[in-house]
Amino acid sequence: MKFTLGWLKEHLDTTASLEHVVETLTRIGLEVEGVEDAGATLAAFRVARVLTAAPHPQADKLQVLTVDAGDGPLQVVCGAPNARAGLVGVFGAPGAVVPSNAMVLKVASIRGVESNGMMCSTRELELGDDHDGIIELPADAPVGTPYPDYAGLNDPVFDVAITPNRQDCMGVRGIARDLAAAGLGTLKPLAGIYRQDNLDPVAGEGPGPDVRTDDADGCPAFFAQGVAGVTNGASPPWMARYLTAIGQKPISVLVDITNFLSVDLGRPLHVYDRATLRGGLVARKATAGETVVALNGKTYTLDATMTVIADDVAVHDIGGIMGGEESGVSADTTDIVIECAYFDPDHIARTGQKLQLTSDARQRFERGVDPAFLDEGLSIATRLVLDHCGGTASGVTRAGNPPLGRRAYAYGIDKAETLGGLAVPADRQRAIFESLGFGVDAVWNVTPPTWRRDIDGPADLVEEVIRIEGIDKVASVPLPRVPGVARPTATPEQKLERRVRRAAAARGLDEAVTWSFVSEAQAAPFGGGTWTLANPISEDLKVMRPSMLPGLLSAAQRNLASHADSVRLFEIGRRYLPGRDGASHERATVGIVLTGDRRPRGWREGRGVAFDAYDAKAEAIALLGVAGAPVDNLQVMGPESNGAADGAGEAWHPGQSGTLRLGPKTVLAAFGMLHPRVRKAFDLDLPVAAVELYLDAIPAKRANGFMRPAYAPPALQSVTRDFAFLVPADLAADALVRAVRGADKKAIVAARVFDVFTGQGVEDGMKSVAIEVVLQPGDKSFTDEELKAIRAAIVAAAEKQGATLRG
Repeated sequence: MKFTLGWLKEHLDTTASLEHVVETLTRIGLEVEGVEDAGATLAAFRVARVLTAAPHPQADKLQVLTVDAGDGPLQVVCGAPNARAGLVGVFGAPGAVVPSNAMVLKVASIRGVESNGMMCSTRELELGDDHDGIIELPADAPVGTPYPDYAGLNDPVFDVAITPNRQDCMGVRGIARDLAAAGLGTLKPLAGIYRQDNLDPVAGEGPGPDVRTDDADGCPAFFAQGVAGVTNGASPPWMARYLTAIGQKPISVLVDITNFLSVDLGRPLHVYDRATLRGGLVARKATAGETVVALNGKTYTLDATMTVIADDVAVHDIGGIMGGEESGVSADTTDIVIECAYFDPDHIARTGQKLQLTSDARQRFERGVDPAFLDEGLSIATRLVLDHCGGTASGVTRAGNPPLGRRAYAYGIDKAETLGGLAVPADRQRAIFESLGFGVDAVWNVTPPTWRRDIDGPADLVEEVIRIEGIDKVASVPLPRVPGVARPTATPEQKLERRVRRAAAARGLDEAVTWSFVSEAQAAPFGGGTWTLANPISEDLKVMRPSMLPGLLSAAQRNLASHADSVRLFEIGRRYLPGRDGASHERATVGIVLTGDRRPRGWREGRGVAFDAYDAKAEAIALLGVAGAPVDNLQVMGPESNGAADGAGEAWHPGQSGTLRLGPKTVLAAFGMLHPRVRKAFDLDLPVAAVELYLDAIPAKRANGFMRPAYAPPALQSVTRDFAFLVPADLAADALVRAVRGADKKAIVAARVFDVFTGQGVEDGMKSVAIEVVLQPGDKSFTDEELKAIRAAIVAAAEKQGATLRG
């Protein structure tokens, strides 16, 4: 819902600032999505006159114009078909920024001819959708005037999100009423706004139009009045200015009156060209297969559930949604019928959904317009037509009866506190209700107004009091835990998954959620799916996944195809594997896929740095640590040193993958690079590093739990010693490190590889592995003899692995 501040002040007598209005609207439940300042955006554009227009010497569809924007003639190249000498339009000089595409206008050569700026269309200035030609202004528009000043676009435009229950705020009048109730000003009398003594129906001459309703469910009431001898010209400047400001293109005064009243009062109307009608108008159900060409130029096929307005021959209106092209008014229209009807909201919503047709009228009718405002709405529209188009009005025809049933609700003044949490004095509550149009009698029976069909009981009445008084005044208090309310019930497994999820996200991985079902082809590289659906919704979702990786690889492929430079995905879910009892076993698993550039290309590295197996290993160890696994005791096993049985599996690259284990049998994770044939199966050209972390394999904590000992920094400084060993080339460095750490578990607190060397000085089939060992003394420093004994134990442990200390 869009409207300007000036438009709002037509209904609301207020001195409130723009910021105060915005804050109050949001506070009372009418959220302001934005405030547009078209004046600032278009300040560089001015009213200009085309002095001359000549064909471009090098292009048939271009013209060379001479334009005066107040500073003398300028040459401009223009491709608009309506550009001509004498036209007054909107000119953007070099330096102006075109709102539609943020293009900065410059002096440019177009097909060999210099162009100094641009004559603009409505779409280019984001004032509408018209792009068939440049804007045409009245001939007397003052040349050189900034366009926002001329068009009245310096008026800020509000964009307010209206929830479906607030049908009354689909008009500026309803929004002004809410602001007045909130203390932001005084609501002006409606008759005064339209410069009328009252809103009584216009006393016309002769009988009213021939209209009736044969569809009491879809169109309970159909009011109409005719006006003969009208002149359908341009809208008055004030009306055109308001419509233009909210993005509606002024069309003609008859059309613009209906559009204006729809926004101003939330009252949609429709105007028919009487000369196109054959017989009277009737609201009825459509006949299945009937068609109508709507005002948007599209043909719609109707069914028997839809309400239409038709004459004796054809359908002229999809009731309450959009009029027909055949009976629409034009510049030649002289006699009209003004329709002011009430359409059932449910019927409108269903018809609009079936036809996939939206309009301003549908938005209002499906929420529910005021059923008591038919006479007044028709009166206002007729008077506007008479004032701006001339003519003579007929009598008013009223067919059917609008649903005016009003129900009063017994209201207790204490409910604002007991139900809404805010004590509001009785006189203040009464003032709020009355300012919103509610009736309140002496014993607090509250009757909602006809424009508030959303009110359905005392709870809704409390909501009105609280939102106007200020929901920010309601104290924030915790709810007491009543007997029988369960305590938090997250299981240890759920808590574990939450910790791992947070840690993965904190490490820069993006969480994905993929299907638990994959195709047979996707499952095949990972051992195939054990569980197949008998009636899958798709062949691509046929088997339950044996691994987390197929879904992640498909997601990675889509991201790379969309030109993502780096893909870092993780997912926590279940693998579905066979159990000993023949049933499906769901295994809690974390899957990670890394592909693309780990580090983007730059001036130092040149090409981007790809992910490798060590990146996968780092992610696996980090998440296992968060999950509570004893990472210091993990063993890295791979087929290159321990046999194929210790590899990650056939889906993994045999030389660049491995497993992390506790002992030889308990596998906590598989990591590394995926096999090229797996990448090919998923249409991935780049190397892929991956991890599968098996949460169900991590040893559970003791039932009584445990607490880490309080951190106590050692009293004495640690001692570091470096060792270099010659070892067989096929010996895993991890095995050597574990042997060294086990040489003296009390004194040795850490050991790590810091260098591996092969080449000159190292015989074939051997490699040199350098290990840094950290020794931590306890209550006294190590003596030389103790250090020698520890060194000897380290060397002896390494020799058992086939290592020899280098000299």
